[in-house]
Amino acid sequence: MSPSDLRYAKTHEWVRVEGGECVVGLTRFAVDQLTDVTYIQLPKAGRKVAAGEGFGEIESVKAVSDIYAPVSGEVASVNESLNSDPGLVSRDPYGAGWLARIRVPGSPALSGLMSAAEYEAQVSGSPH
Repeated sequence: MSPSDLRYAKTHEWVRVEGGECVVGLTRFAVDQLTDVTYIQLPKAGRKVAAGEGFGEIESVKAVSDIYAPVSGEVASVNESLNSDPGLVSRDPYGAGWLARIRVPGSPALSGLMSAAEYEAQVSGSPH
């Protein structure tokens, strides 16, 4: 089950609001589909991103997939631990395997994101 305190993008990223920043990561469903993650390319701090824009890539033994920004703002920081241990995203996708922190002006626009129940319905193929 996906944590209920997060919001989810259709492209399998999650968002947790912490102060004026949104912590972003990939869902358990996404990393399970990728299997063995070998490399993660993340944006540089200071880069401005728009919701829905590709801002990184994740490579596994199976495929290369884009990572999309679920919110608009400025990348405040990225998880440098993933450079030396990309598998961390698979082992702890909702904790130590976070990808980036995006600084969002004002209150973050999360209305376009799904609740955990809506996301679970999407990945299970059942109607909302």
